Amino acid sequence: MLTVKGLSKTYDAKGRRVEAIGDVSFDVADGEFVCVVGPSGCGKTTLLRCIAGLLPPTSGEIVVEGRKVDGPPDGLAVVFQEYGRSLFPWLRVRDNVDLPLRAAGMGKAKRRELVTEALDAVGLADAHAAYPWQLSGGMQQRVAIARAIAYQPRVLLMDEPFAAVDAQTRADLEDLIRSVWQRLGVTLLFVTHDIDESVYLGQRVVMLSSSPTTVAEDLAIDLPAARDQLATRSDPRFTELRGQVYAQIQKAKQERT
Repeated sequence: MLTVKGLSKTYDAKGRRVEAIGDVSFDVADGEFVCVVGPSGCGKTTLLRCIAGLLPPTSGEIVVEGRKVDGPPDGLAVVFQEYGRSLFPWLRVRDNVDLPLRAAGMGKAKRRELVTEALDAVGLADAHAAYPWQLSGGMQQRVAIARAIAYQPRVLLMDEPFAAVDAQTRADLEDLIRSVWQRLGVTLLFVTHDIDESVYLGQRVVMLSSSPTTVAEDLAIDLPAARDQLATRSDPRFTELRGQVYAQIQKAKQERT
């Protein structure tokens, strides 16, 4: 479903070249949930923006459903960390979710159906008439997720979407996004700086090196498909996998220094 091949990204800044991404290659299968982790400043967000067609790569290529990405591809949606900036405060929740469907020229009846289904999927069916500023941070992020899934993407990119919420809300959102992924069968690439989160959520964890970034390791997460915040995190295998990811990230940090 998604192929990143030999991707590099270099910026020209104040007379010097900054190599943000060196040489990154990996694949994501149809319907797979893959998490991407790496040390701070390694280019995780830059990588995601290149995949989304929001930034042109310096070299290499990105292919989504067999088509080379040279701009935002059809069938792909993005959920960003800064949910407050991605929602329009003067629009009600249902209208925020409806916005990309309306922009796509979809009929009113179909839009209403998809918005209702998306809000129900994220547990916000009763909040459809509220404004974003009337909701908590966690609920606002649910609105952003609803807007993405109402678009019926085949590929969903998420850029540290739970970093700005409290621990309890974060746990709820982690379980929400896994249930949405299982329900929709969407291909999901999830960028996070949280090692435990990457192991809890993903079927694979792609670990990036320090900048200039390469793939340091691609780890299969062989935990049961059904995940639970208590049972899964107390599983000895979870602890073992978490240790492997942590060790690789620490190694990347040491190589940078």
